[in-house]
Amino acid sequence: MAEWLTSLPKEVKSDATLAAKGAALYNNKGCTACHGADAQTPIMPSYPKLAGQNKDYAVAQMKDIKSGARNNGLTALMKGIMASVSDAEMEDMAEWLVSPM
Repeated sequence: MAEWLTSLPKEVKSDATLAAKGAALYNNKGCTACHGADAQTPIMPSYPKLAGQNKDYAVAQMKDIKSGARNNGLTALMKGIMASVSDAEMEDMAEWLVSPM
């Protein structure tokens, strides 16, 4: 089983339409202010680089920040922002984060 899993392709394919929608949401929701326009150049070393993350992980983190399940001190500002982001919008933004930018 492990051998089969390691043989699977590692490249993640993204949906270009959803990725474009996600990029627009990322910009409009203000994510660029802290995480950078390319999602790879955060303004503080303690802020994560978001580009290239696993889609399911990114969505789970956004949902946990929104619900308050993830609360490490750095998420207080994000919780307010995530309050206005729907689950579908989180999926779209995550699609952009995994896309080849």
